[in-house]
Amino acid sequence: MQKREFLRTMGGALGGATLGLVLSPAQRQLFAALPPTALAARNDFWAELRAKYLVPTEFIHLEHGYYSMQAQPVLERYVQHIREVNALSSRYMRTVQAPNKARVQARLATVAGCTPDELIITRNTTESLDTVISGFDWKPGDEAVMSVHDYGAMLDQFALMARRWGIVNKTVTVPLDPTSDDEVVQVYANAITPRTKLLMVCHMINITGHVLPVRKICDMAHARGVPVMVDGAHAFAQLDFRIPDLGCDFYGASLHKWLGTPLGAGILYVKPGAVEKLWPLYGDEGFAATDIRKLNHTGTHPVHTDLAIEDAIAFHEAIGIQRKQERLRWLQQYWTRQVRDVPRVKLFTPRDAMRTGAIANVGIDGMNPGSLASVLMERYRIFTVAIDTAGVTGVRVTPQLFTTTQELDALVTALKTLAA
Repeated sequence: MQKREFLRTMGGALGGATLGLVLSPAQRQLFAALPPTALAARNDFWAELRAKYLVPTEFIHLEHGYYSMQAQPVLERYVQHIREVNALSSRYMRTVQAPNKARVQARLATVAGCTPDELIITRNTTESLDTVISGFDWKPGDEAVMSVHDYGAMLDQFALMARRWGIVNKTVTVPLDPTSDDEVVQVYANAITPRTKLLMVCHMINITGHVLPVRKICDMAHARGVPVMVDGAHAFAQLDFRIPDLGCDFYGASLHKWLGTPLGAGILYVKPGAVEKLWPLYGDEGFAATDIRKLNHTGTHPVHTDLAIEDAIAFHEAIGIQRKQERLRWLQQYWTRQVRDVPRVKLFTPRDAMRTGAIANVGIDGMNPGSLASVLMERYRIFTVAIDTAGVTGVRVTPQLFTTTQELDALVTALKTLAA
């Protein structure tokens, strides 16, 4: 096989055929003219999509925020990639691994709205952001600002930097249901001092689903000379945005949550001019200090996962990011509006729909989160995850595009019954 044909065979994604795999021709014609906000409530449209997933029947799955399953067409392609890479083994790795990864990286950059030399493929958000945290040239007394609601892995990494380099970590508490963007921005502004060297902020807080005004926070921090690192684990491929428009210096995300890739795929974006300020985790003298690839020394890893990213992108684009965003927000609002004012029911997610996405967190007075999660699963066969940290004491509920209103009605009934 010639190298060009080899590249084509090993690198082909679902491409333009994906739309036909996602929706039937009749569905495409019927819904082509509907705006995303109107389409969000059309359960017949989303029922067609549900058929493309192998959804469990023994329980109601409402914890897609940790890892969301691949669509069956993407999964089949992934299995095919595994077989082909396994068969070619070293020949694949030594000939076309690098150009195939570069092509996939370029596709991801298009989705992110940046250039290929501003983004690398990582394994997950933790690896991406910990690469930045560890890569700073910290000095004793340097300060970092973060929220108590940030993801534990990054908070742990900052704690490690405090022990190793003597930095000072300053944590803030983001209001759960703010009345304005300025209320959120001011919380971070109050923590910045002349010694602040990095500010971390979530795009969407993983335990509450709160979407933060990232651009305004970045503008505020930059006016004070502070770079900003954004945790986009739950925003990328769920919300409609371009990373450069956020104005951040660093952005990390996982792809196995909302893009629908296999496990072990993430991204790290670094703004032009910021790469040279970072030390890489692993030595690699093959790249200049200004080349983002210096941060991407991964060694031998499951390259078939990289190939499947391209298939997941094709499936994602066939649905459309605006459609995804509106459907996921609609599903969250569908059930939260029914329980928000029920006595003893507590919601830890903003009331304003524009500050939310798919994720919401709900608790019941008198029940600890672990007990609530257990009762929902054991009595009602509803799978969620307990959250008991930073003033958030409930279960995280995360539907997916294919979640039905009947499934959410079951959740509402369960919550009302338990609250009564």
